[in-house]
Amino acid sequence: MTDVELCEQVDETHIRSRGRTLIYFGGCDYFRLSRHPRVMQAIERGVKLWGLNVSASRATTGNHSLYEKLESNLSEYFRSEAAVCVGSGYLGNLAAAQAMAGEFSVALLDERAHPALRDAALALGCPVRTFRHRDPASMSRLLRKSEARPIVLTDGMFSHDGSIAPLREYLAALPKSGRIMVDDAHGAGLVGPNGRGTPALLRVPRARIIQTITLSKAFGVYGGAVLGSRDLADKIRDGSRAYIGSTPLPLPLTAAALVAVQILARDRSLRRRLERNCAYFAKHAPRSILRGPTTPNPIFGLVPQTTASVRHHHDTLRKNGIFPSFIKYPGGPASGYFRFVISSEHTRKQLDALAGALTITLRTKDQGRGGSAVCYLAELGEW
Repeated sequence: MTDVELCEQVDETHIRSRGRTLIYFGGCDYFRLSRHPRVMQAIERGVKLWGLNVSASRATTGNHSLYEKLESNLSEYFRSEAAVCVGSGYLGNLAAAQAMAGEFSVALLDERAHPALRDAALALGCPVRTFRHRDPASMSRLLRKSEARPIVLTDGMFSHDGSIAPLREYLAALPKSGRIMVDDAHGAGLVGPNGRGTPALLRVPRARIIQTITLSKAFGVYGGAVLGSRDLADKIRDGSRAYIGSTPLPLPLTAAALVAVQILARDRSLRRRLERNCAYFAKHAPRSILRGPTTPNPIFGLVPQTTASVRHHHDTLRKNGIFPSFIKYPGGPASGYFRFVISSEHTRKQLDALAGALTITLRTKDQGRGGSAVCYLAELGEW
């Protein structure tokens, strides 16, 4: 099970794997915008107008007006003072950290933070200390030992189980000089009012929040952005080596991202469909798969306890027509786990198939040592 399975997408909800077409509950293209007709048309038109690549940094001759248009749209969508687009979500964390290097006395890092935040913490040029996962008390204990200007680095919505970082509690514990950098790759476009992400979901003020996002998940395209103050945006453009020294997002993808942002800003039906799908699955899934606190997201996981149970769940899911999305990823369970993500485009028949397959694999004789469920799917709250 150490090899990553090859899979080829067939349509919005199926993949081809080992010669079989299976229902796909992997990936994080929550609204399947990667296949939306308007997004695809924007890419095709962009290729004809601009080709594939500006072939230069934005700090030299690659600063096309389309990048500024996307930044303006993102800033308006997320209600931030400014936005800076970069080539990927991973790069956004690094660009922001390089721009702020030397400004903080200590970086406090959630122990399950995404690897992008771990690399960003090193770029801040200050001591890095790790606190227990989603634990404000643990963070506060480190804070008491620290100097006056800390920065907290955390995912907004954690990809291994969909749990939400307690940003309000972190802010309450920080001094006024403190900041939080939130990698909101999974929350942006998905949670909070109109998909503005975890800060909006938790109704925390943006003034001390640096929100980094990806355009490759809810928005279905590619690229990343840093959302924050105008001062931070200027510092990134003037002082981040990752920004200054890299070629930006290809213009056809930039055009597609613009369309995707506009779709999510205006089309509420996508979120309503996803909310209905999540509520339907929560009603029909095995009770044991729905343990845990509730947050508004469509991610849940199954954590096997033994190597034998990994194989058992893997084979049972495949036998019942479900692609077994087994993941070993930093921040998740060390032994790996099965992660499932519901989209707005899954049918009720497909959701029934997933619920049935999980019921079968959890009811077998291997159940006692087979695994524990981790799920944060139920009361969806305000999208």
